[in-house]
Amino acid sequence: MISPMIQKDIVSACKIETVKAILEELNGDYFVLLVDESFDVSRKEKMAIVFRYIDKKGFVMERLIDIVHVQDTSVSSLKEAIVNLLAQHSLSPSSVRGQCYDEARNMQVFCNIIDWQLQELNDRFDEVTIDLLHGIACLNPINSFSSFDIKKVMKIAKLYPDDFDESNMSALENQLASYVIDVRDINERFSGLNGLCDLSKRLVQTKKHSTYPLVFRLVKLALLLSVATVSIERSFSAMKFIKNDLRSQMSDDSFSGCLVPYLEKDVFDSISNDAIIKTFQDMKPRRIQL
Repeated sequence: MISPMIQKDIVSACKIETVKAILEELNGDYFVLLVDESFDVSRKEKMAIVFRYIDKKGFVMERLIDIVHVQDTSVSSLKEAIVNLLAQHSLSPSSVRGQCYDEARNMQVFCNIIDWQLQELNDRFDEVTIDLLHGIACLNPINSFSSFDIKKVMKIAKLYPDDFDESNMSALENQLASYVIDVRDINERFSGLNGLCDLSKRLVQTKKHSTYPLVFRLVKLALLLSVATVSIERSFSAMKFIKNDLRSQMSDDSFSGCLVPYLEKDVFDSISNDAIIKTFQDMKPRRIQL
């Protein structure tokens, strides 16, 4: 019979290794925060935090990083929880390239981790939005990149001065000129693509993401634009399954430890038992070794 304390540590080890694998998949790249809050069965306020990013293969990924208990939904409490989570995983707020809150209006006020570019959107919303949408449309690979327009694409880069300084802007323009000729090549490796997600994957598959790194950066930024998705609601559905009336006294750590591996099954399945055992053993001194 395994003691409750041992069970709790095993669950924690599973979560630690799952999150570690997700962060390895993130690979230090920038990401978008998807955040929402809800009550669990014991009426505790829970905030789910999902990362949206582009993995090493060019796929758009949305992964639950944690679900944390917050005392209230004030701006200061929510900000503190997010900042603490980023610090816990050695992630810099400067890596955040957008945020999406599913109707949680009080969370849309906040704070230092919002890119200053997003602050400017409030002042120049119409102009910026039009430039952004036109630029994204010009990156679209449909019909052999028939909508491609360098000048409009360059306007997207101007909205991200932290990612494209003056020297990068010049290099980007040169890359775009070569890129559009290359992706329209006679081998048709870029034909039949249905959107930016397909383009991102094909750039990685053909290793063109290394040939045109600044162009690939633009594609990723376009894919990371804050959107409302089902990932957060999926988290809350799983939350009700794991913490139900029969398990209403489950601790916050155990709850989070169960939820993350459960929701990110494909990541958890890729982790070796040896890695989980090592993490479990390293958590504290034990009488026996597994």
